[in-house]
Amino acid sequence: MRETPAPPGCARGLRGALLLACSLGAAGAPLPGMAAGRLTVMTWSGYELPQFHPDYDRTHPEGATIAVVSNDDEQFAKVRAGYRTDIAHPCIDRVQDWRDARLIQPIDTSRIRNWDRLFPILRQIPGVVADGKVWMLPWDWANTSITYRTDLVAGHPDSWTLLWDPKYEARTAMIDAVHDAWLVAALVAKVDPFDESSADIARTAEVLRRQVALASFYSADMTTLEQSLASGELVAAMTWNSAYVELRKQGIPVAFMRPKEGMLTWVCGLVLMRDSRHVDLAYDFFNAMETEAAGVALIRAYGYGVANSDSFAAVPEAERDALALPRDPQHELRDTILVRPMRDRARIAATYATVKAGG
Repeated sequence: MRETPAPPGCARGLRGALLLACSLGAAGAPLPGMAAGRLTVMTWSGYELPQFHPDYDRTHPEGATIAVVSNDDEQFAKVRAGYRTDIAHPCIDRVQDWRDARLIQPIDTSRIRNWDRLFPILRQIPGVVADGKVWMLPWDWANTSITYRTDLVAGHPDSWTLLWDPKYEARTAMIDAVHDAWLVAALVAKVDPFDESSADIARTAEVLRRQVALASFYSADMTTLEQSLASGELVAAMTWNSAYVELRKQGIPVAFMRPKEGMLTWVCGLVLMRDSRHVDLAYDFFNAMETEAAGVALIRAYGYGVANSDSFAAVPEAERDALALPRDPQHELRDTILVRPMRDRARIAATYATVKAGG
């Protein structure tokens, strides 16, 4: 297996976006031009697009300083190392880490104009809510599954085990992240991926070793996965919805699987830093992100779901079907496998790194 990391210093695409955006410096130093009176936002590459917060730019012509990262681990590490930001954009499986590190403060939902328009299931998910307080403003959610070439894969596969099929050796790939690759290996191993015992971790590791030996590569860069599927180098890969949407736009014959073991659903959102210097501006930015227009823009750009139910309803059903979005997100979020915190994550992460390295 050859491992393909995201380009050094840059991340090509927010979970599949085609925009090339430079990330924070390796040492986590503040970006040039980070003015003391200007809001600072740390987010995934591609989410910095102005159509996702038009009301903020209209009200605050100076805009916000937006720094982009390629994954959750990167932004958490940078903030812990001293990078100053007002807002960050983690996913719910990592919010507890931010709380434990005393990096974030609760969100005052009375200051969120469209709070009541957010899907109830998202407002109540553990991680968003803990100890009777709201710690994350949910914004985006989508699925992780297998995008496969319908002209290169036989039949109509319906299992994650497609990525373990020796028939496709060196022609499959995985997302290089613990909460993606490891979770799926645990499902294939038939263990609870969020509550693994020592024996379960060993069993999952053995299943993952078999996949590592068969895979062409692991990558955190969605564009690399998309391009390899488009060229035919890969016949199948673990991807987010956005890869399927982008390949369909290119006319590539692909399907987005609903595995019988369960499709993964991730939920991410915005957190307010404990030492934010611009709390009022942060709430203005939160409100701009939660407008109907901003949500519609995200759906149409990447095929992701959004928290605002009005945004979801504003996109015609036929258009949502073409993006592989569910017709009933309340049902989807209940019945897929919601990515949430793992027990003994540190040990799992270390095991995952060892397995990928051939151990």
